[in-house]
Amino acid sequence: MKKTLFKFLFVAFLFLAQNTFAQELYMPRNIKNAYAKGTRSLDGKPGKNYWQNHGKYTMEIAVDPKTKIVSGTETIVYENNSKDTLKNLPIRFVNNLHKPSSPRSGSVSNDFLSDGLTITSLKIAGEVYKEDARKWGTVGNIRMKKPVPPNSKVTINIDWNYPLSKESGREGQIDETTFFVAYSYPRISVFDDYNGWDRLPHTDRQEFYNDFNDYTFSVKAPKNYVVYATGDLLNPDEVLQPEFSARLKKSYNTDEILHIANEQELKTGVVTKQNDWNVWKFEAKNISDVCFGLSDHYLWDASSVVVDKKTNRRASVQAAYDIKGTDFVNSVKNNQYALDFFSHSWPGVPYPFSKMTAFQGFADMEYPMMCNDSQMGDPIFAQLVQDHEVAHTYFPFYMGINETRYAFMDEGWATTFEYLIGIAEHGKEAADKFYKQFRVENYIKDKSTEEDQPIISMSSQVSDAGYGNNSYGKASLSYLALKDLLGDDLFKKSLHAYMENWNGKHPIPWDYFNSINTASGKNLNWFFNNWFFTNNYIDLSVKSINKNVVSVENTGGFAIPFDVIISYSDNTTETLHQTPAIWETNQKIATIVLKNKKQIKQISLDGGIFMDATPENNTLAIK
Repeated sequence: MKKTLFKFLFVAFLFLAQNTFAQELYMPRNIKNAYAKGTRSLDGKPGKNYWQNHGKYTMEIAVDPKTKIVSGTETIVYENNSKDTLKNLPIRFVNNLHKPSSPRSGSVSNDFLSDGLTITSLKIAGEVYKEDARKWGTVGNIRMKKPVPPNSKVTINIDWNYPLSKESGREGQIDETTFFVAYSYPRISVFDDYNGWDRLPHTDRQEFYNDFNDYTFSVKAPKNYVVYATGDLLNPDEVLQPEFSARLKKSYNTDEILHIANEQELKTGVVTKQNDWNVWKFEAKNISDVCFGLSDHYLWDASSVVVDKKTNRRASVQAAYDIKGTDFVNSVKNNQYALDFFSHSWPGVPYPFSKMTAFQGFADMEYPMMCNDSQMGDPIFAQLVQDHEVAHTYFPFYMGINETRYAFMDEGWATTFEYLIGIAEHGKEAADKFYKQFRVENYIKDKSTEEDQPIISMSSQVSDAGYGNNSYGKASLSYLALKDLLGDDLFKKSLHAYMENWNGKHPIPWDYFNSINTASGKNLNWFFNNWFFTNNYIDLSVKSINKNVVSVENTGGFAIPFDVIISYSDNTTETLHQTPAIWETNQKIATIVLKNKKQIKQISLDGGIFMDATPENNTLAIK
């Protein structure tokens, strides 16, 4: 009886505590409803009623370098795991962004524009549909003849084609015989537990929200073209000459950086099988997207790195680049370091995929197992950009973030990991300098209203610098402030709990807040409210010094860490670090009691990477 009573009281206490966590933070009605339905839990975990839909994609894709047309035959077996009967089927095709009628955040040249998707055949559950995709935007809607009941599957067959845009953005033509092919296939849009069908149109500002699917796909390309793609290459012996297939296989099990194919070998046509067309076959499971690049002259380097020391599992590291792509000469070496660092330091979760390929293009953009980066002529900056894109492996490709609505949930983390690996690569002074110049300075010096919108604002509803700073700099500062508040060990434990709860699923901001609260054993809603739900910014000042008590005013409001630097009359100094915990009970005024009885000459505040909007009032001299 006592055990039963104790268990009841403990569960009741936990329930009340969790409800306290959730109720203290603003929550939209649809999010409240998800918690009420039990698809999400107040302890930060997926709820007992959580579900998500799944697709099994089998695709045969061909790229014609002469016509610049991509065509495909696609079969999707779509599982409706929800409790809803699906009467509509929204089909997302991001490449329709190139259509003249599609919404964009700014002007584009004629070379960016194209006719978009053409569907030549469409069947759903065996029924033929006449669908004119010319009328679609980036999301088209099909009213199904036979609704899809809960817990059932439906098969969709689509034949399609579209032109690669001449002006490459995140995808398209890199040069006359090099192409990066992304967002290249019609896909079922996400149907989730808190918003139903994702119908938000895609623009060149927002990024992506995809289900975790299984992919088996092939890419048909002419001889002498090498295809680099998401997933495992299933048939190297069928598409590569024996020597080059052997080199690639060797790279999978060595730290040595191998030149799989050099300029002369590519020029003389000895790399691929000399069929008119080769069919490159790939497979990737439980992943949110696939893409590929191809070229008949890109240099090809490869090696591997141990990403899980417990199992000795390796990941392939590859690079494809033009002979003039000097930034990419060290891509494989840099990514060996990056995958090792991300796997074993921050976030300290083994790299979850089998491969990472750096492809020289234009976008500076992340994709599952690939990054499409530009030649910048600055190897150090190029390394940092590549680090950032590879860091996205965890957010949003391991954690199924809705980037379209909550870009800070992935860009903020990639920016944070970019900073932390930068410290390891170049030292703290250099990393701090870059972070301040590239991620914070423009934000803190711009006093416009757009800059101070709450981070929780939907990414699709803020623009320009407001989008950029909410997603990258401000969000990253919040994560680094939390790291300072909790300390490295508890911060990592809490981050790992969040990632364990939601990898392969679709977390929303409240799942992050609740996961951290539960894992840390602390009610941090005061901190989350301060950083995510307010119009705060960064601005501290020394208000007064009275009898060894320093009063610091938080004009901007953000709960940041800072150093109090005390200069004494004997020309000695002392630094007292203050974590964000100092703002928990009073977010406007903090008092620091100085234990040293020496005569004070001057007090200064230093926020480090937490740059102050008005640094001139961060110092007070004693007269």
